[in-house]
Amino acid sequence: PCCASRPKARKFQGWKGMRSKSDKKKPLVPSLRFPEFREAGAWEVKYGNSLFIQISNKEHNASLPVLAITQENGAIPRHLIDYHVSVTEKSLKSYKVVDIGDFIISLRTFQGGIEYSDYKGICSPAYIVLRAATEEVINDFFRHYFKTEKYIADLNRNLEGLRDGKMVSYKQFSEIKLPLPISPEQQKIAHCLSSLDEVIGLESHKLDALKNLKKGLMQQLFPQEVA
Repeated sequence: PCCASRPKARKFQGWKGMRSKSDKKKPLVPSLRFPEFREAGAWEVKYGNSLFIQISNKEHNASLPVLAITQENGAIPRHLIDYHVSVTEKSLKSYKVVDIGDFIISLRTFQGGIEYSDYKGICSPAYIVLRAATEEVINDFFRHYFKTEKYIADLNRNLEGLRDGKMVSYKQFSEIKLPLPISPEQQKIAHCLSSLDEVIGLESHKLDALKNLKKGLMQQLFPQEVA
């Protein structure tokens, strides 16, 4: 969907192809760029806490769904997936409100990046909820960037001695530099990658349907009992 306007350029190296300011003071410029942004100059680089603030809103009622924070589905209502953990009504009062477009730092963030929420709900107070601090931030752009190998590698370099059972802190998140293209370029990149996600999702559904078809055919084509 985004490929029709894709510029001819060197072989795409993804986010790894970007040169950072900390790398020999070179400007941050992606290896592949849409034509309309070729003259836009280098991307800005800002620390995490200048772009995202920590949110700890616990004012909610029982109408909001409890969210599971997963690497596969991001933040998603527990009832939509196979996630069965009982929570007392007293515990729910300490849960944090997550708005649509918020990001969540989870226990496994250092392995799989920061999760995004398409839902409004509440999550365990153990999680750190992040929200854009400025209109410069296009959430969908960072939804993709926070799941890149580049960002996860940067995160792990900043987390010496981190082991299972320890959360990534807001302070640690804040110390990592983030790329900040101009808003229209963020939107263009986000639209391109989101379009590809939609195609992947549709193809995955087709694959699942074919697998189920094959399974049904095998059950009918072969005897259920072998003499």
